[in-house]
Amino acid sequence: MSKLVAFAAIQGAYNIVSKAEGKYKRALETYGGSQKLEFPNTAYYLPIIYSLTGMEVTDLDSARRPLEFARKLLPPHVKKDCHLPYLGPLLDAGMAALFAEEIVEAIRYVEDPDFYQPEVEDPDVENGKIWLGAADDAIMRKRGVEFVDGTAPGFAAIVGAAPDSATAKKIAEEYQQKTIYVFMAANQNGTTFTEQLIEEDVQIGWNTRLVPFGPDISAAVFALGFANRAGMAFGGIAPGDYKRQLKYQKDRIFAFVNALGDVNAEWAANAAGCINWGFPTIADTDIPEVLPTGVCTYEHVVANVGHDEMPSRSIEIRGLKVTITEIDIPLAYGPAFEGERVRKDDLYLEMGGGKTQCTELVKMADMNEIEDGKVIVDGPDVTEKKKGDRLPLGIFVQVAGREMQEDFEPILERQIHHLINYAQGIMHIGQRDISWIRVSEKAIEKGFTLKDIGTILHAKFHQDFGNILDKVQVTLYTKDDAVDELTKTARAEYKHRDERVEQMTDEGVDLFYSCTLCQSFAPNHVCVVSPERTGLCGAYNWMDCKASYQINPTGPNQPVEKGECLDPKYGQWKGVNDFVFKASRQAVEKVNFYSMLVSPMTTCGCCECIAAMLPTCNGIMTVHRDYTGETPSGMKFTTLAGVMGGGQQSEGFVGHSKFNITQRKFLVGDGGLLRMVWMPKSLKEELRERLIKRGEELGVPDLIDRIADETVGTTEEEILPFLQEKDHPALKMEPLVG
Repeated sequence: MSKLVAFAAIQGAYNIVSKAEGKYKRALETYGGSQKLEFPNTAYYLPIIYSLTGMEVTDLDSARRPLEFARKLLPPHVKKDCHLPYLGPLLDAGMAALFAEEIVEAIRYVEDPDFYQPEVEDPDVENGKIWLGAADDAIMRKRGVEFVDGTAPGFAAIVGAAPDSATAKKIAEEYQQKTIYVFMAANQNGTTFTEQLIEEDVQIGWNTRLVPFGPDISAAVFALGFANRAGMAFGGIAPGDYKRQLKYQKDRIFAFVNALGDVNAEWAANAAGCINWGFPTIADTDIPEVLPTGVCTYEHVVANVGHDEMPSRSIEIRGLKVTITEIDIPLAYGPAFEGERVRKDDLYLEMGGGKTQCTELVKMADMNEIEDGKVIVDGPDVTEKKKGDRLPLGIFVQVAGREMQEDFEPILERQIHHLINYAQGIMHIGQRDISWIRVSEKAIEKGFTLKDIGTILHAKFHQDFGNILDKVQVTLYTKDDAVDELTKTARAEYKHRDERVEQMTDEGVDLFYSCTLCQSFAPNHVCVVSPERTGLCGAYNWMDCKASYQINPTGPNQPVEKGECLDPKYGQWKGVNDFVFKASRQAVEKVNFYSMLVSPMTTCGCCECIAAMLPTCNGIMTVHRDYTGETPSGMKFTTLAGVMGGGQQSEGFVGHSKFNITQRKFLVGDGGLLRMVWMPKSLKEELRERLIKRGEELGVPDLIDRIADETVGTTEEEILPFLQEKDHPALKMEPLVG
């Protein structure tokens, strides 16, 4: 190991810990030991400290112990020419630095509470509020799903700044095209990588995967904390189980550090800390290298990497596998651009959004009806319009193939939203007949035309669904009468599809489908999807899984023979139990589809909602992950997810999708929807029409008005009088618990 690396990293760790001790002492004198210390809206205390040591930092008094632990971790000082034959002292020094920095950043929240914007996805660049700090748990879980399903293969933690803003933009866009997140921290020569991107008019934030954590090197703890929170939330790793947590990071979170600019001692300490995670550092300067393998997959520290090869070399050193989609359009293309916004000042032209009609329809065709790759633009193109104009748009995609089925049409149709959004400078919102597309001025300058939409859909449908289709033809209508005619046809198709899915029952099929996408993060979790129980993430219904299996027979959605029905009330089948037992690595013996009280399905942390028992009210509540307030269970969503996520089977709790709430079999073994006594107001409004319809089916047409929300109260004691006043049916049902 390099003598200079050891000297610099250990010296840097001493500096960081000493500074943290001084900052802690001043904070203690100013605010007192009872001053609350936290990263707002997170359930994991200070996550690096909590996940690796189990220490719960809640206030300044409780921060003393991990700070003292950091001091004890510091190895003896070494001389510049001292040779260390192994990495141990270096790793300890790095860990000490990170523990200290996490406390420093927590104190910053006390001293300057408006410095970070943890609850937003896009920073307020116009007003100079660019630093996001620790992502709150709603954002962490939303983004964590992308690491689960593979749309985000890893992240680059960039510290410092590029030699100029154009180079920064080039590096960032290459990572975006490879669908890799960029987490940014630290400054160099009076600027930061984040500020360089802003100078180039690059949109930053969670939505574009370019995340500005903070201006100091200490903000790197937010990147590592994000990774460790994922380990606890999705991997079910207990706080304090540092061996399992760090192995999980190396094996499942494919991250690395890019050090841009001069690497001082404190940067070296952070790089040493990252090695504990298996995250290597790749630098653009001539720093001492640590090349032998050991903790990281390959090299630990690599120097003198040119900016042109920085992304590709980093990916190679981390051992990350990336699939790049090449589409023949004049715009950059990839999932990282999906969250990009086309704002008013950037807008050239828009279609739909209530200002014009914009409709999308996918229909199966006979093989001889269509020509593969043919794209027709029927009406004026965007190049024939001037800035500020609007167009109606009808997107009609015809597909043909020997394995194509009518059931697959809505599956393909739903992909249009994502696939168009992946084009840089194009924003797509909504689907079906309420779509909205905005085209930026920069996209027009690069040569974008409507034909490029057809090129995207043709290429991606073949790439992603080649097993079921052989031909794709796209027609784009931009004349009012043609768009109106397509809309009339499409609405009839939508109605037919919805009625068909609604009429399906669990009893009417012999096969359910598994979904093991989340096993990359929660190895013991197995989701089983039936017609009347959609996937708990909300992304997959029975039809989706059927289509997925047809498209990829060896993929995460496998057919599950129901077998003998062991319990019709709770929804338990022998074939399903056998499958789950095997797929969960013998961790789960049986599951009930329709109960949260008796052997419920496991939850991975990706769930849209979590239901919990409220015994005093003889009912249940549910909360969706976008709601950050208190609930009558005494736990916020983030806490609930921590209690029963990670593939655990937790009686009295269960994860589920929003849509599942109004399906006929929702927790019917425990009393069904009539047990629902509380849910957030925003969720009630989102499901209003379906809740009213389901209430009518159950003989309680005003059920939605009898369900309490946070405006009534957030404790059982507060909501019980409301339930009594409204004569909620749950109060008259048999006791929920014996």
